[in-house]
Amino acid sequence: MKQAERSRILTWVLLIFALCLLIIGSLGAANALPQITSEYYSGGIEMYDIGVELIENDVVVSSRTYSENARYVWDEEDGALLGSLLAEGEKFHLGQVYREELCVNNSGKIDEYVRVTIYRYWQDANGKKITTLSPDLIDLHLVTGGDWIKDEQASSTERTVLYHTSVVPAGKKTSLFADSLCVSGDIPYKVTQTEENGVITTTYDYEGVTFQVEITVDAVQTHSAEEAIRSAWGRKVTITNDRLSLS
Repeated sequence: MKQAERSRILTWVLLIFALCLLIIGSLGAANALPQITSEYYSGGIEMYDIGVELIENDVVVSSRTYSENARYVWDEEDGALLGSLLAEGEKFHLGQVYREELCVNNSGKIDEYVRVTIYRYWQDANGKKITTLSPDLIDLHLVTGGDWIKDEQASSTERTVLYHTSVVPAGKKTSLFADSLCVSGDIPYKVTQTEENGVITTTYDYEGVTFQVEITVDAVQTHSAEEAIRSAWGRKVTITNDRLSLS
């Protein structure tokens, strides 16, 4: 077998291994982290409960709920995203659109305003963030323009910040803020070729990369919400007839 042919075979083996790492990393390393920020108000000796759950494809991924039994005690459960992305036995394919329906549930006992922060990025085999590969290749399709609005001031290519414009009642879910996920199929075609002594070697630019999706959910109570949001999130908002808009 000629050396050039061996080099081509080797690069295909490396590509297959890289795609396996990509799939494993994408399905196993994306965390969902609900957080709660709240000013606490009491009526007499009554303490209010506040809580949020991140729901993915009808399954609770992660939750954090304030406990009425003790102040600053939380009932929480952290999980990983994309666990319900594939059916049993189904393989992940680049370029394919998958159902990824995401929303927030108010698991507390008081009404809330909710904010969601989404991070999309790439890592190499050593866990180092790759800045030369665009987060836009990770297409988490957002549902905005209705109950959810994007905070353009706080968002970047890697980070997206969404606000739910209406009050989320206790025990109720928001509408979807995302409905599908597709990872670009162009990645395997990003290659570099070098020639030495007449032998052409093809190297895939992103061998071993993994894509990452992280989501943080925050909530504040509706009492004095403008002041609470500005204090907790550093964002000036206007609330008119319980409807939130960004100032």
